[in-house]
Amino acid sequence: FLMDHVKGIPDIDPKKHRLLLHGMVDRPLEFTMDELKRLPSVSRVYFLECNANSRPLRGPNGESVQMVHGRTSCSEWTGVLLSVLLKECGVQRGATWIVAEGDESNKYTMSIPLGKAMDDTLVAYAQNGEPVRPQQGYPLRLVVPGWEAIRAVKWLTRINVVDRPYMAWHESGNNADTIPNGKGLWFRFELGPKAVITRPSGGQRLPGPGFHEITGLAWTGGGAVRRVDVSTDGGRTYKEAELQQPVLRYAHTRFRFPWRWNGEEAVLQARCTDERGEVQPTIAEAAKNLGVTTDYFYQADHFNGIQPWKVNRDGSVQNAL
Repeated sequence: FLMDHVKGIPDIDPKKHRLLLHGMVDRPLEFTMDELKRLPSVSRVYFLECNANSRPLRGPNGESVQMVHGRTSCSEWTGVLLSVLLKECGVQRGATWIVAEGDESNKYTMSIPLGKAMDDTLVAYAQNGEPVRPQQGYPLRLVVPGWEAIRAVKWLTRINVVDRPYMAWHESGNNADTIPNGKGLWFRFELGPKAVITRPSGGQRLPGPGFHEITGLAWTGGGAVRRVDVSTDGGRTYKEAELQQPVLRYAHTRFRFPWRWNGEEAVLQARCTDERGEVQPTIAEAAKNLGVTTDYFYQADHFNGIQPWKVNRDGSVQNAL
């Protein structure tokens, strides 16, 4: 998927591109692309998901699983662990955050806790075995596993090690949801467990009663998907689906469930549970957790509620949320 916050894709010469690490470090360092590629590399399969993905939609767009849930992708990313670069610089005591900046015209900037930066955050220069494409951040981008993709700064050019978040516009204003008491929800990093049925789903049509395979994708910012349960009666009962192996941490997982449709109306939905035991909520449960009404999610981001699809007697499928 493609999502950015710039006007036009920057035209960057990789031979001239530099990555600067500075701030609260013993040795500020600047790396060329060739120097980065000489360092120990890793290749890991991770999903990316926009924080606005899965926001409930009404109208024609709400009948498409692509339009509602399509702002996510899963790729093999290759690059250098950010921890390797930070250790080369020598992080000073008192440092608790990094501020990552892109090289586009508006200098897209995001704050990330140092703990995550030192854990599994990747400075990626390749995607699926080829250089990261211009729309995806060529020649260099961050990948922050399990966290909202707005943290995965594209066209990465600078990392400032600091002692507090810098409250950049894209994190303190543009991507901060306001709740009824007037307060903004800042720094909502990790993405919750989510399972989405992709077939049958809105806008599709079943040819008739009989056997059908229910299938979809599940993922979670909490590590690995432990199980997916599928309901064919609107959530009254659930049965466990089969997960396609291997199940990787912070990656999309395909699930399948055999179903024999009797030709009557049915409501299909899937529910994800991750390795920590966190369970995907319904929209009512998600609203209760935040102390809001369900209408709140039609305008706010960071929604991982269960998506129901209604199968009508004529085989047509529509959004039932």
